[in-house]
Amino acid sequence: MTNLSTHSAARDHALALDRVDPLAHCRARFTLPDGVIYLDGNSLGALPKGVNERLHRAINEEWGVGLIRSWNDADWYPAPQRVGAKIAALIGANASEVIACDSTTVNLFKVLCAALEANPERDTIICEEGNFPTDAYITERTAKLYGKRVVLANQNTIESVIAEVGSRLCAVALTHVHYKTGRMYNMQRITELTQLQGARIIWDLAHTGGVIAVQLHDWRVDYAVGCGYKYLNGGPGAPAYVYVREDLIVSLDQPLAGWHGHAAPFSFEQGYRAHAGIDRMLVGTASQLSLISLEAALAAYDGVAMTDVRAKSESLTGLFIELFDAQLGTFGFDLVTPREAAQRGSQVSFSHPDGYAIMQAVIARGVIGDFRAPNILRYGFAPLYLTHVDIANAIAIIADVMGTGEWKRSEFSQKKAVT
Repeated sequence: MTNLSTHSAARDHALALDRVDPLAHCRARFTLPDGVIYLDGNSLGALPKGVNERLHRAINEEWGVGLIRSWNDADWYPAPQRVGAKIAALIGANASEVIACDSTTVNLFKVLCAALEANPERDTIICEEGNFPTDAYITERTAKLYGKRVVLANQNTIESVIAEVGSRLCAVALTHVHYKTGRMYNMQRITELTQLQGARIIWDLAHTGGVIAVQLHDWRVDYAVGCGYKYLNGGPGAPAYVYVREDLIVSLDQPLAGWHGHAAPFSFEQGYRAHAGIDRMLVGTASQLSLISLEAALAAYDGVAMTDVRAKSESLTGLFIELFDAQLGTFGFDLVTPREAAQRGSQVSFSHPDGYAIMQAVIARGVIGDFRAPNILRYGFAPLYLTHVDIANAIAIIADVMGTGEWKRSEFSQKKAVT
């Protein structure tokens, strides 16, 4: 194995990897500020270059001049379906199974209710211990509404818990890649085990969509939700998306019966008739400018194979871990992300008792990651715009911040509202 304990050796190794990178050309599709190594694409993706121009046209021409006519003339109205079709191609789904709308939280509520309605005689939902709070909160409240119980599992116990609950199991709701640790479930296996019990599976793809090659349709996943502002680069608060397997759509009963989910929205009928297709997951009028931004951002994936994206993700995270071992081993960090590529998403996290101050100091030096309480330093890797040299340089900066004690400066310990 190459000795990568010095920055020079690490950089030479990274340059060699970049020279054979099939996605190297994609970096030019993004606006990236000088002097910044952006390792927080798992919280907010970078700005794709086409978004500015597209939003300028939407605001100044379509809204400014076209006014309400643009719902038809500029094809605003079918944007949720168009964006959904683009996302479907990235998550192994059919275009007719995905639609862009609402937030991840709202969409999770919809599919949880649909799963409970499909198995009304069963009383148990399994959800993930230590999952992202919104998933836990929504699952808990939905269970309360339906009079169900929630059983917690984690990535070590999920298979045994599914077996133990057995015929009482109504639904399993999990996040594919854990937001803190980056550890990844075997989606295909857990889906099969859930369905063998006659229950429905729901996957949160917040840290999956756009970086990990999954096959929702072929693996017969029942439902999935995900957001548009992380690796899909749709901008702050971009619309989310929801997937429903094709054969389940016609009988799906979701609780938020809004007019855009109606079979004929502009008939203005008094009673609700659900749309026959994935449109039944819509509720109200789409946030059009946000959808336009997300649609333009997804052009960054044009001509890109998700297998190549995943391969580069594994290479970037693998290099980060290798350099972590070689250059950061004496500073009190503990790696919390799996070393095995097949078990980790597109992020690497490590813990440190002074994690918050260290992260702020590293950010001040231009390496942007984020912190998750109580002690997790988290770095996300977006393969379309990151290079291996970025990784080598980032590790060198972290090592310098630690070696000089720069992180001990008082200003780095002052907590900000968003960590």
